[in-house]
Amino acid sequence: MRSPTLSDAIWVQTSDVHGKGVFATRHIAAGECIIEYVGEVISMAEAIRRHPHDPSHPDHTFYFHLDDGRVIDALYGGNDSKWINHSCRPNCEPDERQGRIFIRTRRPVFKGEELTFDYGLFSDEPMTEALKARYVCRCGAPKCRGTMLTD
Repeated sequence: MRSPTLSDAIWVQTSDVHGKGVFATRHIAAGECIIEYVGEVISMAEAIRRHPHDPSHPDHTFYFHLDDGRVIDALYGGNDSKWINHSCRPNCEPDERQGRIFIRTRRPVFKGEELTFDYGLFSDEPMTEALKARYVCRCGAPKCRGTMLTD
């Protein structure tokens, strides 16, 4: 069963935030499901084995961690959702339902606006300035944390 999404309401292009980004082709109301984050669902052990996707950028992946400990790897079988960038003041949020991730708007999104969500990244390493810098945030929000890592 496919859930309704608005994949026709988005397009991918170069982003001022980072690399590629996903943008609204039209106004999107608050609470709408934009797209499902899809890819190969793998174990955490397999995700660790595959890491890094790109040795020249080892902290960049297309992983999305599920509540049950599995991981969606959007490098394999992913769609445009893998290009949604992080923001400390996002206009979208992930919504996990039965092991699936749906990206929904938190507020109205206007035509041409980049879609973002807070990655909420975590690390087993101690939180240091060097670690924060590895996961630097470029969102430009007035109260940007400066990192994609959560406290």
